[in-house]
Amino acid sequence: MTASPMSKGSNLPVDARAVRVELAWAAGTGVPDIDASALLLTEAGRVRDDGDFVFYNQPRHTSGAVRYLGKQRGARETTDTVEVDLGAVEGVVERIVLCASADGGTFGQVPGLVLRLLDAGAGTELARFDMAAGTETAFIGGELYRRQGKWKFRAVGQGYASGLAGLATDFGITVDDAPPAVSAPSATAVPPVSPASPAAPVPPPPSVPPAVPVAPAQQPSAPHPHPGAPRLTKGEERLPVDMRKRLSLRKEQVAVSLRKHGAAEVTARVVLVLDASGSMSFLYSKGVVADVVERMAAVAAQLDDDGEMQAWTFASNPARLPDLRLGELPEWLRLHVRVGEVGLFRRGRKKGLEPSQVDMRDVGIQNEEQKVIAEVRAFVRDHPVSAPTLVLFFSDGGVYRNKEIESELREAVEEPVFWQFVGLGKSHYGVLERFDTLPGRRVDNVGFFAVDDISTVPDAELYDRLLSEFPQWITAAGRAGIL
Repeated sequence: MTASPMSKGSNLPVDARAVRVELAWAAGTGVPDIDASALLLTEAGRVRDDGDFVFYNQPRHTSGAVRYLGKQRGARETTDTVEVDLGAVEGVVERIVLCASADGGTFGQVPGLVLRLLDAGAGTELARFDMAAGTETAFIGGELYRRQGKWKFRAVGQGYASGLAGLATDFGITVDDAPPAVSAPSATAVPPVSPASPAAPVPPPPSVPPAVPVAPAQQPSAPHPHPGAPRLTKGEERLPVDMRKRLSLRKEQVAVSLRKHGAAEVTARVVLVLDASGSMSFLYSKGVVADVVERMAAVAAQLDDDGEMQAWTFASNPARLPDLRLGELPEWLRLHVRVGEVGLFRRGRKKGLEPSQVDMRDVGIQNEEQKVIAEVRAFVRDHPVSAPTLVLFFSDGGVYRNKEIESELREAVEEPVFWQFVGLGKSHYGVLERFDTLPGRRVDNVGFFAVDDISTVPDAELYDRLLSEFPQWITAAGRAGIL
């Protein structure tokens, strides 16, 4: 039996004790060869040492929990497989990232690329994820991760224009440029892995091809300006010291993600949209939404140095919030990320509202995403800028206006706007979750992923997911004459 296909960002529980992760693609002349691999990560999102990298030259993890099984070549299809005994995974390992690298080309040249998750005992297919790619030479297909003592699988579909070295760096591995005397490795050459620490680098085992030398992660003695470095932002100096430090670190993470996806010099206007429907009450009251806003301020600060971000809230009706000026972030959070007024029962008009505040009674409690999408589209048309617009749209699901939402986003294809939707737990994202697979658009102007608990997602991972499709859209929209 074939499992229902998964969309990018979706997840499902895994009850099997052992699974096989099968990467498959169509055979053919000129198709690059693909090599599957796996990274075992701790709660910090890093490997412990080079033994946590399982691939063709290191096919078995020391715990025996993860094994590389190798390729099977058929007349029409080639597969490369990794097997994971979930019951044997060490307790310190929180995630197993399922990777691949392309030899002799890019993933965009690989037809029929699909990841299949199988029950290793029964042989039944548990999940199927059809993947699309462009110029990437390294790819994360999916990941197995623990959640409240149980294992789950998430479809990731994240490519790396910077190749396998860029992917490795994302998990705490610092890779120096190879010296001129060393010839460049192929796309499948695996860089030696060492944990990011101030200790001396550990030489790779003899079986690992020394593609590029590895250095420990250290603070440089003096900063070196480079393309895509964190930009100075208007008003940043007025922030409280602790918030300014967090912003600085997060801007660096955003800059790293942009460089990784070949978009170091990209600038954009950033628009923030926050779901305020009744089911969001818990996320507001626990401070999750306020933290999301602060993290998104770093994206806006790095992409647009004017220190401002436009913002909307919505439920039954949309409401534009005052522009978020970076230097006023603490006060903006206090006034406009509304805790006490967000709930299932909004009765009466709150007394003492400041002139800039939205009366949440007027916003309501239902989900009407299409209304705020239309309002943001109108704003972009009425306020044109030279840079593209990136909309960061946060919702906890409950989508039911599928036809109306699809109509708005299809019409928006010809506009200089990329819509990045982020699901905050819950479910029922409807057309937002399926939009990547909908045909009949000149360019893909929509991205979507969902997380169980965004507060537990490290900044580096969150920004990578937010920014993985935006640079691809910029290239496609430029070719189509939209930008």
